[in-house]
Amino acid sequence: MTDPRRAWAPPGVRPLVPRRIEREYGYAYAAVAPHEGALVSLVLPEVNAELMSLFLAEVARRYPQDFILMVLDGAGWHKARELIVPAQRRLEWLPARSPELNPVEHVWEELREKWLGNRLFNEQAAVDRQVAAGLASLEKDPQRVASLAGFPWIQRMLLNPKHS
Repeated sequence: MTDPRRAWAPPGVRPLVPRRIEREYGYAYAAVAPHEGALVSLVLPEVNAELMSLFLAEVARRYPQDFILMVLDGAGWHKARELIVPAQRRLEWLPARSPELNPVEHVWEELREKWLGNRLFNEQAAVDRQVAAGLASLEKDPQRVASLAGFPWIQRMLLNPKHS
């Protein structure tokens, strides 16, 4: 589905934006480290415990020496018994119905605004490619990601007690 986004136009001109409503879905998994702006993402065909385990393994592969506390919403595949959580990873869940507390939500909004807004795609594969390109671009720009995901209350958190 596409939602029209703001678009620049000269005064008195109403821009035309293509729109079509279809129900096809693609799925992107992402984890963000708000302090550093690090982003790990994968675009996968569905959401389930197996693919969530694959995503957690990718995070572990990229950050093998780090202990990672990952804060998630309460989606079923985040809590599934079959979920394989790699060593040095701990999962915690946000309170129900509180997306405003999830730093990655701002990454999704940026992706919708900058890479998907006011575009019409002929197939789901094209959407998936565009999402992957947007996420890859964001992964290369930690300063931008930190500005999107670094809520003031997160920035005040002390992550390393040795520096107190």
